[in-house]
Amino acid sequence: MAGYGRSDEEWGQLTSVGLAFLVERARLEKTTTYTELDATLRRRTGLRGFDFDQDSERAAMGHLLGLIVERNRPTTNLLISALVQYLNTNDAGPGFYALAVELGMLPRRSSATAKQAFWIGQLNALYAFYSAGRRGA
Repeated sequence: MAGYGRSDEEWGQLTSVGLAFLVERARLEKTTTYTELDATLRRRTGLRGFDFDQDSERAAMGHLLGLIVERNRPTTNLLISALVQYLNTNDAGPGFYALAVELGMLPRRSSATAKQAFWIGQLNALYAFYSAGRRGA
């Protein structure tokens, strides 16, 4: 699993802490941004953050979100990465939709309207799943 200049131990820590943070956001029925997720990971783990000015670091954040989804999806059957948006946008990133297609949750040639409906459906389902602290990670 090591890659992007990080050890397996770092990826494991980032995955656990990132998932816990996203569950917190879901319980609050709020989204987050890549920037806020990165700042939270830095603060809670003490590990170096992601430099979004570099393609490889943006890819590394996408890899991390994939690991988080992989860990959470057996529990929820949802894509918890739906909670992460670009700063100042009202949509998920392209990696979210690519993963949904890869997992067979979204047709490959979906319209922008269908993609947004899927994303909103994932958000609402995550909020419902984690509402009022009903369930853990």
